Amino acid sequence: MNARDYAELKRRLNPEHRSPTVIRGFYFTPDGDLVSSFAEDVRTLPEDTLEKYMSLFKKTLSGTYGQQLLPISYGAAASETDEAHERLMALCRSGLKDESSLDSLCQSMVEAIHRKREADAQSVDAARKADSYLALLLHDSYDVPYRTHGDELDPERGSEVFSWILCCFCPVRQQKPVLSYSGQTGVFRVQDALYAVAAPELGFMFPAFEERAADIYTAMFYTRDTADTHDAFVRSVLGSEIRMPADEQKQTFSDMLATTLEEECSMDVVQAVHDKVSGLIRQQKEDKHAEPLQMTGRDMREVLEECGVSPARSEAFEREYGEIFGSHAELPAVNMVSTGAFKVSTPSVSIKVDPDHSELVQTRIIDGQRYILILADGDVEVNGVNVQIR
Repeated sequence: MNARDYAELKRRLNPEHRSPTVIRGFYFTPDGDLVSSFAEDVRTLPEDTLEKYMSLFKKTLSGTYGQQLLPISYGAAASETDEAHERLMALCRSGLKDESSLDSLCQSMVEAIHRKREADAQSVDAARKADSYLALLLHDSYDVPYRTHGDELDPERGSEVFSWILCCFCPVRQQKPVLSYSGQTGVFRVQDALYAVAAPELGFMFPAFEERAADIYTAMFYTRDTADTHDAFVRSVLGSEIRMPADEQKQTFSDMLATTLEEECSMDVVQAVHDKVSGLIRQQKEDKHAEPLQMTGRDMREVLEECGVSPARSEAFEREYGEIFGSHAELPAVNMVSTGAFKVSTPSVSIKVDPDHSELVQTRIIDGQRYILILADGDVEVNGVNVQIR
């Protein structure tokens, strides 16, 4: 799925349209006990309530592919052999009316919460701050309009109906008591603490929306924290696993560059790699029909050699890439470079540079000492004070 696909589905969640038919919900205690389950008819919900629901759902369709938005693939035979995949299929087919599949999904969420509690039990602070959870699901049937060569949507020529479900998993947190005005007494008093629904920590949609049709062998998982892929939830609810969080991929990639390039891992090379991969990402984004850029170890080997790395060192990188991720594995390019930042750090100093002007930072050895040099081609400020360089 590309950014345009997500934007198209998010428009379906406009409260004014009331496109989804039903919302189902499960409310759990921090220990995983089911407090309440409910069904809401979207057509009869008050406008302000529906707006809050849709705001939560929209967040699970937001973020960057490969970081907050992660694909989960099922094999071609999964519909027959995989319980989690069959459960998702049944929920889609029934429009969230298959009570047996809903019960099974609820139990899988309970199992996920139990696993999380077991992990949190090792941390006193995490156990003390445990949240309750609200799981929300919606179903929508979308009459997919035909997209012309001029990129216009033509509803009259559409023939595909995209039936999909969307889930968001939200913490429910007790708010602090506050002074509040009482209309009955005309004075301010401390009101009982309320329990409020926070932004989703995670969620998923199924099936994926590819080539303007359903890809029933792919679900899209959402995580708010790019360092946490919520393994317990993914295993219990979706019957799968995510190999490595985005933050860990980025750190692993950086470590691989340093260890495999060795003495060739210079400032100039890292700058060149950053500029090259960032350029490829921008070029891919310009094509509205293109999927987010992903790169293999062989792709990166070619980039390294274009940036001046010797064949021996670039081959070492490709070999290490294959051992860690797999010979033909594709990684999101956004997890290889930070397109919006260029940062140079020492144990005592951190320098952030506009990526478009990273050439202003250079390294030099002067009288045997290593230096980082920054070209001061304009005004220079220190703690907000304009200073002169002499």
